[in-house]
Amino acid sequence: MSDIDATQQFYTRWAKAYDRLATAPGIRSWRERLVETLSLSPGDTVVEMGCGTGANFPHLRRAVGPAGEVVGIDLVPAMLGGAQQRVAQAGWENVHVCRADATQPPIEEADAVISTFVVGMLQNPSAAVETWLDLLPPGGRLAIMMAGRSDRALAAPMNALFRLFVRFSSPGGRFSRESPAEALDTRWRDARDRLATETTAFEQERMGFGFIRSACGRVPE
Repeated sequence: MSDIDATQQFYTRWAKAYDRLATAPGIRSWRERLVETLSLSPGDTVVEMGCGTGANFPHLRRAVGPAGEVVGIDLVPAMLGGAQQRVAQAGWENVHVCRADATQPPIEEADAVISTFVVGMLQNPSAAVETWLDLLPPGGRLAIMMAGRSDRALAAPMNALFRLFVRFSSPGGRFSRESPAEALDTRWRDARDRLATETTAFEQERMGFGFIRSACGRVPE
């Protein structure tokens, strides 16, 4: 079974549970903070890579207003079904979803790109960041977020629990010889470092007692 097939099967099975977790109050505040780093303006077009069930849509739509456009891309039909339901219930006519691979998005350009809890699942996150940056004009911004082990000394006991959580909540994680938590850290560094290298006004932040990492950068003008 390929990595893509395993990912689709996993998130098809857990789509509803994922949506409840993705919209929990604490996680919702992290999402709001990441959207703020994009400095979106009314009328902008923003693309979300790996939109899941659309947990970021309310924050993105609020930032771009009714004259802007939000496009969500995801590979898992069950996730997109949840996103479409969220859009329909809210009556947003300027929020759209598309089934596609986030590493090969069928998008030509956008004012901003956002991706939350995705880069750690990609085989080549650095290349994905490069692809996303290519969609942006000078001054366009890319923001990414991922969970990972905390670097805070007091978080050592929680890191052990986090490693267990990641192993059992990652596609194929429980059978992997490689530590899924270590893989997350490595892939995050690859994505973050490429973003830092290719952009200006680069910012990074740790939230959630150090377990949540975010980074944002602007395409040079």
